[in-house]
Amino acid sequence: MVVTMASLSRGSAVVLRSVRTLAWSRQASLPLARAVDELPWQTTTTTNTPNAFKVASRIDISLPSSSSSSSSSSRSSGARWLGAAFGAAGLGFLAKPEPVYSQQAGEHLQQQQQQQQHDCHLLQRVFSRADVEQHNTTEAGIWVIRGDKVYDITEFVQNHPGGASKIMLAAGKSVDPFWRVYQQHLGNEAVEELLREMQIGVLDPKDAEGLAGEVDPADPFAREPATHPALSVHYAKPVNAEIPPSLLMDSWITPNELWYVRHHHPVPMEAIDDDAELGLDLSVAVGGGGEKEAQRIRLSLEDLKRDFEKKKVVATMQCGGNRRGGLNGVDGTKGTSWDVGAISNAEWAGVPLAALLTRAGVDSPEAAERMGIKHVQFESHDGMLASIPIEKALNPYGDAIVAYEMNGEPIPRKNGYPLRAIVPGFVGVRNVKWLKSITLSSEESEGPWQRGMNYKVFSPSVKDLNGVDIASVPTIQEQPVQSVIVSPADGERIEVIEGEELEIRGYSWSGGGRGVIRVDVSVDGGKTWHTAKLGEGSNQNPNRAWAWTFWEATVPAPALKGGEAGTKVDICCKATDYAHNCQPETPDSIWNLRGLNNNSWHHVKVVLEDALA
Repeated sequence: MVVTMASLSRGSAVVLRSVRTLAWSRQASLPLARAVDELPWQTTTTTNTPNAFKVASRIDISLPSSSSSSSSSSRSSGARWLGAAFGAAGLGFLAKPEPVYSQQAGEHLQQQQQQQQHDCHLLQRVFSRADVEQHNTTEAGIWVIRGDKVYDITEFVQNHPGGASKIMLAAGKSVDPFWRVYQQHLGNEAVEELLREMQIGVLDPKDAEGLAGEVDPADPFAREPATHPALSVHYAKPVNAEIPPSLLMDSWITPNELWYVRHHHPVPMEAIDDDAELGLDLSVAVGGGGEKEAQRIRLSLEDLKRDFEKKKVVATMQCGGNRRGGLNGVDGTKGTSWDVGAISNAEWAGVPLAALLTRAGVDSPEAAERMGIKHVQFESHDGMLASIPIEKALNPYGDAIVAYEMNGEPIPRKNGYPLRAIVPGFVGVRNVKWLKSITLSSEESEGPWQRGMNYKVFSPSVKDLNGVDIASVPTIQEQPVQSVIVSPADGERIEVIEGEELEIRGYSWSGGGRGVIRVDVSVDGGKTWHTAKLGEGSNQNPNRAWAWTFWEATVPAPALKGGEAGTKVDICCKATDYAHNCQPETPDSIWNLRGLNNNSWHHVKVVLEDALA
């Protein structure tokens, strides 16, 4: 018996692979499956087909003959099923009774034997994690790990549906952590089929089981929660890691795994793993500096969940040093050279801070004033101290909470479990992680993060702190209006056609709950401007807009100059918030020794290339 298909499209190879897969998936059609998978495929290509579509126009599948009626019946039912499958796909189906023998038969069987040998060879090729890590560039080849298998994806990278920049984040690493975020890969047969074709070996069992090295028990960072490999790590101990631009706008709510991380010390694992510590000490200090403690209340984590209203708030958090790298271009600063990814957004849930103050006997601004309370001090299990003004804590529209949930689940350890102060609209450092205690006081917190230089903005003329009265300089609380271009990427080369439009995307945010009302985009370095379309986040109350706002703009591309060098384009953006605050043009005027609050116009420089050249 011969099964003949006519007039296949350019995807015939994929279709045939699918036929083999589908045939093997039906127990009733095993003889057909074996025929499809083991016997000759005779291909005839027409001579008048255009090159771009020169594919098989006739494929003959020779099925084995048998005197057994049951075998014949099975082949017949299998053929009918195959015909229905092809018919449903609009490919056509004809059955002819005579066998066809072709020269390709032997060649096909030989190829199958070679494939089986190749599969066995894959099991014999064992790579260490170090081997894979060396293959993270196009020149060296791009390898990744999935489970205990190793794949060479070099030829696939440019065709990755999510873009080359995303898949390159996993170059030389395991894709498993990324797939936990992008779960559309899991259980996807098409994805597994692609991987099977790219497998080159297996991972050393010791590495696959995570036995490559032993943890040093004396290392205070030994039990540190794992940092997602997609994050760009500036320091590993303590962790300072940000989100790459290519992932920033994948979701308006940032997945927990991809949240930026800014630690000052090791994660206090011993304290937060102790059930006796899962609670909060609440106290009122009268007389200044905590000299006299009027009262002290101990609330367990269960008390907080049971006895208080659960309040939710969506809030963006930004490190004070976000975009510090841009200030380093003016002059050197002191701190981590963050790019644009030290910012994230989440839905937090917990106890209203005002409700806790009421429990402590401070239920109104009048009560606070009468008791001399001006600050709410936060203390962390890692010893960090920070405080906020009492006005923010008591403001019914300020939405400050003590959170125990992040994006619908207990706060991850790296993000502040079991409790975290969430102070919407304030700089990230005031949102104290691993919260241990709250003290109501007439004084702000002690320590370098509140009274020291760490979060204070000095004049651009201050190059060192000799003779500077640091104590007189206010620390950062609310932050200024901000906007950033996420796509295209800085340095990207873009193929365009003359007259085509550029698609530009980014995020914007302003401190104090001031909503962003406009983002302007320029493709000539700021000479002319185009108003962007505001997207997710733009429907927030402009006086309580705690979360960022995404934006996008479609702008006519500048005229192409031609030549191999391409056309250099300076794209920049600036945002205006509800109070009509606007970003400054240059970083020179806002440069400061600590490199804080860089909200100057954000620039990316790209090169346009003529796609038709």
